[in-house]
Amino acid sequence: MEKLLGEGAISERDASRSFSCTQWSQWQILDSILPTGGFAHSFGLEAAVQTRLVSSPTDLEAHIIHVLDNTASLLLPFVYSSLKSPDIETWQRLDLLLDATLTNQVSSKASISQGSALFRIAASVFTEIPSLKMIRDASLGSKELRFHHAPIFGLVCGLLGMDSETSQRAYLFVTLRDVVSAATRLNLVGPMGASVMQHRIAAVAETVLEKWKDRDAGEACQTSPLLDVVQGCHGYLFSRLFCS
Repeated sequence: MEKLLGEGAISERDASRSFSCTQWSQWQILDSILPTGGFAHSFGLEAAVQTRLVSSPTDLEAHIIHVLDNTASLLLPFVYSSLKSPDIETWQRLDLLLDATLTNQVSSKASISQGSALFRIAASVFTEIPSLKMIRDASLGSKELRFHHAPIFGLVCGLLGMDSETSQRAYLFVTLRDVVSAATRLNLVGPMGASVMQHRIAAVAETVLEKWKDRDAGEACQTSPLLDVVQGCHGYLFSRLFCS
C-alpha cells in the first residue's frame, strides 16, 4: 500500500514537472529574443506616418487598435484552425488558403518571412516535439507552399499544448508588441510612453480577442482595408527603416 502511494506521488510530481517545462516552452514563443524577424516589420505604420495618416499620439494609438482588429479578423481564424488540428494536411491547406487571401505583396512577403523563420527556429529549438521537424522537412521541397506566419504559429502552439484562447491571445500580444516597438524606433513615442501605451491598449486588445476568437479560416475578413492599401505602398517609400 505504501509502495503504491509512493509511486503515485512520484507520478504526480513527474506530471507537474512536465507541465512546468511545457510552460517554459510556451512562454519562449512570446520572447522577443526568438529571432523570427518580427521587429523588421512595422505593420504598415512606417507608410502611414509618411502618408500623414499618423501624425500625433492619438493617431498612433488609433492606428495600433485598427491593426489589432484587422489582425484578429483576418489572421486569428488561421491561427485557430491550425492549432485545432495541428497536423501536416491541415497546415498545408491553411497555408495555401491564406496565400490566396492576402491582397498585397508587402504583407504577404512579411508573413512568409516571419513564418519561415518561426518554423525553422521552432523545429530546431523544440526538439522534444519531433513532428515539428518532420512536418517542416516534408514540406520544404514543395513549390506551392509559402510558409505563412499565422498557420505556422497555430501549428506550433497546438503541438506545444497551448489552449485555444491562450494561443490566440499570444498572437495578438506578439502583434501589439511588434507594432509598439516599431513606433518607438520611428521616434513616435519614447520607451516609457510606449510601455504605458501598450498596457493601456491591452484592455482593448482583450475586447478584440473576445470579438474575433474561435472562428474558422473560412470566416476570415478585412475590417480595415485602408491599412492594407497603405501597407501595400511601403515599397514606394523613398526611404525605409522597415521591410513592411
